[in-house]
Amino acid sequence: MEAIVHGISRFSEYDVYLFRQGNHYNLYEKMGSVLTRVEGRAGVLFTVWAPNAAKVSVIGDFNNWDKAAHQLSVRWDGSGIWEGFIPGLKKGDLYKFHVVSWNKSYAADKGDPYGLYWERSPRTANVVWDLEYEWNDLAWLERRKQVNALNSPWSIYELHIGSWRRNPEEDNRPLTYKEIADYLIPYLKKTGFTHVEFMPVMEHPFYGSWGYQVIGYYAPTSRYGTPQEFMYLIDRLHQEGIGVILDWVPAGFPTDIHGLVYYDGTYLYEHADVRKRSHPEWNSNIFNYGRNEVRNFLISNALFWLDKYHIDGLRVDAVASMLYLDYSRKPGEWVPNRHGGREDLEAIEFIRQFNRAVYEYFPDVQTMAEESTAWPMVSRPVYVGGLGFGMKWNMGWMNDTLSYFEKDPIFRKYHHDKLAFSIWYAFTENFVLPLSHDEVVYGKGALLRKMPGNNWQKRANLRLLLGYMFTHPGKKLLFMGAEFGQWREWDHDVSLDWHLLDQPEHVGLLRWVADLNRLYRENPALYASDFEVTGFEWADYRNWEQSTVAYFRRTDTEMLLTVCNFTPVLRSNYRIGVPLGGYWTEVLNSDAKIYGGSGRGNFGGAESVPVPVGACSFSLFLNLPPLSVVVLRSPKVEKSQ
Repeated sequence: MEAIVHGISRFSEYDVYLFRQGNHYNLYEKMGSVLTRVEGRAGVLFTVWAPNAAKVSVIGDFNNWDKAAHQLSVRWDGSGIWEGFIPGLKKGDLYKFHVVSWNKSYAADKGDPYGLYWERSPRTANVVWDLEYEWNDLAWLERRKQVNALNSPWSIYELHIGSWRRNPEEDNRPLTYKEIADYLIPYLKKTGFTHVEFMPVMEHPFYGSWGYQVIGYYAPTSRYGTPQEFMYLIDRLHQEGIGVILDWVPAGFPTDIHGLVYYDGTYLYEHADVRKRSHPEWNSNIFNYGRNEVRNFLISNALFWLDKYHIDGLRVDAVASMLYLDYSRKPGEWVPNRHGGREDLEAIEFIRQFNRAVYEYFPDVQTMAEESTAWPMVSRPVYVGGLGFGMKWNMGWMNDTLSYFEKDPIFRKYHHDKLAFSIWYAFTENFVLPLSHDEVVYGKGALLRKMPGNNWQKRANLRLLLGYMFTHPGKKLLFMGAEFGQWREWDHDVSLDWHLLDQPEHVGLLRWVADLNRLYRENPALYASDFEVTGFEWADYRNWEQSTVAYFRRTDTEMLLTVCNFTPVLRSNYRIGVPLGGYWTEVLNSDAKIYGGSGRGNFGGAESVPVPVGACSFSLFLNLPPLSVVVLRSPKVEKSQ
């Protein structure tokens, strides 16, 4: 192997200036390993940030992991950037950085923070790679602004690639990125979801972390294939009109020695003070958001996935843990901010800078926050004092709704407020209604198993829950398996129980979700005004004694009435006030036999009668099947209504 060549750089003085200022957002074009040619010789240019190192070497299979063979040189400008070009290296070669601290007291073999590809775990080397790929999703990108708009339908299917479906003929191995495309795409088309959200695909050493303990922020995990094969999956989804959201984890990183931890013999990416450095819940390190170069690393990473992989949205994990200095900490275990408060001012500024950058460079994507507290204006623009996210997960709705549904219907009337309360704050943020993976793990049980009653009632309750979610204001998110009534709690080591679809009851549940998605996508009343109070109106929320609610979703020209019966009792001639005379068409009924119900309903609809109820001039008399949701479309709505 030839000697290393110094004096070759991808950094201009202006690049270094932006880097040190914390405003360099395409570091993925500058850092890491880059296949290139210098004076006619092909090889790899290596660049790594290690400002407190005394020595940085490139080691790999090409030099027998010799720490002395190829030593990088540090730039003269104080940036802490080390560089060097090694001729003769090629795609597929393995490498690491051997880093020796400034006082020679620490030395470790480190992965490349900007590495594009890693060996398959438990092996820990980076792989020299490129991101060459011929995309075929231009049509999608040209209309993405409309598809991803806040007044468009968002029905998100959350998925863990490694356990959605496995190959039983090959030792139950997970499907590859390419293989899953052939199964996932027709399934999403059949069920009608608009977007798929992948739990973190970034490289992670511990499979049981589900991807939330990221070690290779710039690399899709090699467990399922190459970067190009992941691009192929995204490309195929886009060609079929399906958006792709990635879970993104800037809240912390694991402490594996070959990762970011103590990178150059100092606390470089993390805080030095353990009271700010360590996540008590997750045994992971917290990024030092006040350090310009660290903010560069994270924001460049977000833009990297949007740029190089054509991702349509980023769901940011554990935002609450970033916002509060005392998150999961006892008194004395945290450090107040400069004003004496518990808010992490540096993290807040980082979040705002991240969202500003995303929407500046990719205005047709969305960011969404998993934020579980009452922090104000999470999904409001930075220029009005918000955090700048496009949407926020509605954890309050999720907790109240599941708490209500898990109760025996006999006692639900005593908890009716959990249904009505969500509307009081439904329009304070741009909410996503999440029934996510977090609700079906660690002994919580699958959604179907959470439901009370016998098996028929459990399925009816699940259909009711999903119907309530799809007609409630807010975008929708459903974790894999719930759509066909998985009984078993999610296990990341095994496939979903696809054999359940041999049973008509589970086929009925799947058909119900497909029809909910169809109704949702085809009726702007259910999505166009999700974040505006004008799109929602109660028809009746006071009937706690009978555990029913009714509400309208509307636009200027369309009105849908949803009536939910949360008890296993048939309610005949149930009276609801409506604003319009004429025939109200029953467009969906969760008790229909095709969904596994008892077949009760309103024979296609009901004629309203001129009997006033409250402020409404007309009434409907409906049959409400047990544990059901019924949706009716009004006669034509005049714009003046």
